[in-house]
Amino acid sequence: MTRYCIVAIGDSTTAGTPGFRSPLEAPPDGAGNVQSQYAYWLMQTHADWRVLNRGVNGERSDQIGARFARDVIDANAHAVVILAGVNDIYQGRTAASVQRELELMYGAARRAGVAIVAATIIPFNTATPDQNARMHAVNAWIEDYAVAHGLAFCDARAAVAAPGAADRLVSSPDDLHPSPDGYRLMALALGPAIERALTQKGVRPHLF
Repeated sequence: MTRYCIVAIGDSTTAGTPGFRSPLEAPPDGAGNVQSQYAYWLMQTHADWRVLNRGVNGERSDQIGARFARDVIDANAHAVVILAGVNDIYQGRTAASVQRELELMYGAARRAGVAIVAATIIPFNTATPDQNARMHAVNAWIEDYAVAHGLAFCDARAAVAAPGAADRLVSSPDDLHPSPDGYRLMALALGPAIERALTQKGVRPHLF
């Protein structure tokens, strides 16, 4: 069959924390509730996609970027979902520093011919006003960058936000991460963005 290889790279909100540990955290296949990761839900609705969960709990954008070549380019990915920066914000780093790291990853993917989905940082319920302000600054930059450079954009934050409360998760077991249903909502938003990215690049699937 023909299949597209999609790499989901990021931190805990890609790994599936707290319900799931990614294959990088618990080799070789991950551990826990498989529904607690957006990669699972994407594959339920796209039989021709192989979505590789390359999330690591607690990593900042610079740490994610340091393994980008190994986890994305060396995987011969057709497309990559890049969702990073919340731990930078949590640790007090500036929005500008996150933007620099994201731009490096976008550039690396572009040079390798990998289709890009630029996703926004999702909320966590315990964030301070300052942390939310920095997340909103990063997210606004992500959208502007995606438009300016022709990248597929996904507002993952809006997908999992509580109705009428953009800075809170609609459902969370720990006030920091989505529930399995929250990860399902992320997949519902990311799926069309991945389709756009693949179409824009005109990539051909692998034959397995």
